[in-house]
Amino acid sequence: MKIYGIDFTSAPSKAKTIVCAEAWLDDIVLQVERIERFTNFPTWMEFLQRSPSWIAGVDFPLGQPRKLVENLQWGKTWAEYVKFVGRMSKPEFVETLNQYRQGRANGDREHLRQTDRLAGAISPMKVYGVPVGKMFFEGAPRMLAAGFSILPCHPTDDPHIVIEIYPALMAKAIIGKQSYKSDDKHKQTREMQLGRQAIMNYLRSPNFAETYGLSLNINDQLAWECDHDPSGDTLDAVLAAIQTAWTSRQPNYGIPNNCDRLEGWICGKL
Repeated sequence: MKIYGIDFTSAPSKAKTIVCAEAWLDDIVLQVERIERFTNFPTWMEFLQRSPSWIAGVDFPLGQPRKLVENLQWGKTWAEYVKFVGRMSKPEFVETLNQYRQGRANGDREHLRQTDRLAGAISPMKVYGVPVGKMFFEGAPRMLAAGFSILPCHPTDDPHIVIEIYPALMAKAIIGKQSYKSDDKHKQTREMQLGRQAIMNYLRSPNFAETYGLSLNINDQLAWECDHDPSGDTLDAVLAAIQTAWTSRQPNYGIPNNCDRLEGWICGKL
């Protein structure tokens, strides 16, 4: 089974790329074969559509909170509101969320999905700081337009399966709250690199196999890239591939039957 782990950005460029770890899952062995980097959306989408089948874990919110969707009357299904958002420009989407927040009480300006609360994730409405709202805007409509099977929001018979994952969950399980990445060059430290090394050492250890029921094969060059990418994007793509592989081996991809399909679900070992 082909596995993609995707570390996403809402504004890909030469300085900040979409990073994809391409891997192959054979029973319990996950072989990371290569790291692909994309500076724009068209080449990324062309790459995804090149292979006949895969399961991809994407590091961006595939859905928005039900409360937001219903309050703004965006639609009754995931496909309806994602298609609606896809017709907006990015400035229009950002301004819509800015206006929505105005006048609302503290604590009720950026809603959380049920899955965000369980995973400790930030609101997918956030468009400043870590702009996961902009990532939703650029990612989810493209997944829908491509016809992929998007779980659990919009399952289809398409052999390309997309799930939402959260690499920081796995990193936190390994090294706790220690910071291991930064896009700001002035904040990148030796301690962060040691954190990335600790994560990679664990992923290549017997303890990882015992805990996750998977064995990771990654060559020294790719492991070095994970260690020496201070942004953490390379490592996050590999973590995304691992979470995706683990999820693919769970009943119903580890998604509870009572989850809110309008909002989506963060998959992976919590």
